[in-house]
Amino acid sequence: MLGAGLFVALPINCQAMTEIRHEPVAPTRTQWLAPGAAIDAHRHDDHQIVYAGRGVLAVTTGAGSWIAPGTRAIWVPAGTVHAHQAHGELELRLVGLPASDNPLGLEQPAVLEVGPLLRELILAYTQTADTPTPDDGGPERARLRTVLLDQLKASPQQPLHLPTPTAPLLRAVCEILSANPADDRTLAALGRQVGASDRTLSRLFKSDLGMTFPQWRTQLRLYRALVLLAEDTPVTAVAHRCGWSSASAFIDVFRRTFGHTPGAHQRHA
Repeated sequence: MLGAGLFVALPINCQAMTEIRHEPVAPTRTQWLAPGAAIDAHRHDDHQIVYAGRGVLAVTTGAGSWIAPGTRAIWVPAGTVHAHQAHGELELRLVGLPASDNPLGLEQPAVLEVGPLLRELILAYTQTADTPTPDDGGPERARLRTVLLDQLKASPQQPLHLPTPTAPLLRAVCEILSANPADDRTLAALGRQVGASDRTLSRLFKSDLGMTFPQWRTQLRLYRALVLLAEDTPVTAVAHRCGWSSASAFIDVFRRTFGHTPGAHQRHA
């Protein structure tokens, strides 16, 4: 599904509608996926919170990819056609919410920070769904759900989104870098290869993807880094393969983005 963990071979918005499953109710459950396994394109009439209790999760839509390690969750709004990809052994925790419950007020997918309390709430809520009891529809589960929604409202959004380019020139540049995130050429040098000026490409990054070229390249490298870390690649090798000048430079960017080092991430994955 994702070439080297990055781009969708067949974009979701290009798939035949008959290939997109419609599952009206977004499930609440725990599901294990093997490394590299995927759940194909589908949509729900409900909202869904998607959380990786273990491993790294990527959610892809026609607009791009969102990636989440165990300290993040992905909000998938009702009606969004999306697919899942597992990196490393994935413990997938799914929480379905009726379309009338939108605690975030978001109509687009987003990556949310998951603190210790929200993590435990998601684990508890999905655990009770996996092992139902006669009291599941009672006040205790209702209170659990209320606190979970309150914590979601307070969860900061994280910029872990790799948008999909639509402009042909921009797509050409992004494909070059996705094939080799360590390519450190300037935008001007990449422009010469695809036949566009750096000014044109810079404008396209902002208008088409909503971010600058350095911001997009950093997102790409962090995305690839999470995938490699989930595959137990050594930190120094991850830094080299993703284009950082040194392991310390990679560790600094990773810590500022996720709040912990790549080594700590691997130990707790």
